[in-house]
Amino acid sequence: MVNVANDRTGSGLDLLGTTMTPGELPPQIPDTLAEPELRALAGQLIAALRREDEVHRSLLSIVVAGGSLADLCEALAALMETVVMITTTDGRVIAQAGDSAAIEEAAATSAFDPTGRFLVEHEMVGERSGDADWVRRATVRIIGGSGVEGRIVAFAKDRALSRNDIHLLERSATVAALAIAREQAVTAVESKYRAEFLRDALAGRAGSTAEAIAHADSLGWTLTDRMVVVVAETDENDTFTHRDSEEVRALQQRFARAWIRAVGARDRRVPVMGFSQEIVALLPLPPEMATEKIMAIVTDLARIVRGDGGGGRRTFSTGVSRPITAIESLPMAYAEALRAAAVGRQKHGAGAITHFDELGIYRLLSLVPDSEELRQFVTDALGELATDDSPENADLRLTLAVLIDTNLNVAEASRLLFFHYNTLRYRIAKLERILGPFTTDPQLRLTLALALKVLEMRGLAQSRRSAPHT
Repeated sequence: MVNVANDRTGSGLDLLGTTMTPGELPPQIPDTLAEPELRALAGQLIAALRREDEVHRSLLSIVVAGGSLADLCEALAALMETVVMITTTDGRVIAQAGDSAAIEEAAATSAFDPTGRFLVEHEMVGERSGDADWVRRATVRIIGGSGVEGRIVAFAKDRALSRNDIHLLERSATVAALAIAREQAVTAVESKYRAEFLRDALAGRAGSTAEAIAHADSLGWTLTDRMVVVVAETDENDTFTHRDSEEVRALQQRFARAWIRAVGARDRRVPVMGFSQEIVALLPLPPEMATEKIMAIVTDLARIVRGDGGGGRRTFSTGVSRPITAIESLPMAYAEALRAAAVGRQKHGAGAITHFDELGIYRLLSLVPDSEELRQFVTDALGELATDDSPENADLRLTLAVLIDTNLNVAEASRLLFFHYNTLRYRIAKLERILGPFTTDPQLRLTLALALKVLEMRGLAQSRRSAPHT
């Protein structure tokens, strides 16, 4: 007797103990099968194909009826009795469905990084083999008109996922591509008007307060009485890049989507938009929220967007303005956030997150457009200590900085530097031979203090051997 039965998903058959997907010929059908048995086999094959077609049509009808990716996930999770997730190309989960406990269990597997990003760069696509946990998840690509648009991932709790499950996911991926294309088309139109409004608001052209609030509300945004401007810029300068324009555009769109989703997870009505070189968000603030709390929120958002840096993600620096209480102050706050991002990158390197109030004297130093002029200032002030040609130079600069910061309190500086009092006295004498009488000349101390601050800004501390010719 020939045993032919649909598998649990209805997407394939198990013929004589061998898994078979629709469209695949049965392996070595025994010659001893009688005509009635062959007819029965053919009938069940046709029924399985019809069942698969019905599943595909039901999923397609969800999208045609205006359903979202979340609706598609729910339907697929019910059909497969698994957790189903849809991710972006870089692994950020944008829709999921299934038992809540099973979702948490899936998110705790090695397939995700601590920020919740699915590790697309490590997870294989299609059928897999190995230990039980490994084969209980399966991934397929969502291919759209512009290439790979994302992934569909299934997690089973108590069974291995088969080729039939993979086949159903692949059929579902074509439906998901249609849903993504529709969402992108709608988003593109909405983004155009949102970007125009936000650009006008940041330039002070949004009209009166009442007009700006009403316009923002019509776009699904809320402008509050107290907010900060947050600017995120990729550390890679796209003006000078080896990448082609299409790749740059795709990377910037991915960067913008990541910020929009991260901010939207907290509050979908927060204005956030991606421009050609940056992301801008207007974060609402409760009355009297402290700077530390503001920075904690921004740091958490940046952590979510950054993930572990995988999946083709680029590093970025973030600047935060002072709080404002009037829409008319948006241009000023925007300039502050831009300045904070740029100076933070110069001072701390890639990935810096900087509040405008942290800049201090760096606000003024960053206004000097010619970095070569700043280098010359450092060289004139610090002389041979301006370079790292000698290992001792950095050590002497640290001693000088601590002395200036402690207002020439030798005892306190000795304690901070872990030097004997007489050792520090010897170093002070050496510094004065190189720099001049800074212990008695307040103007010289000011010059040296500024030179040390300039030197802290990245890209300015070069040795004479590597410095560009002037």
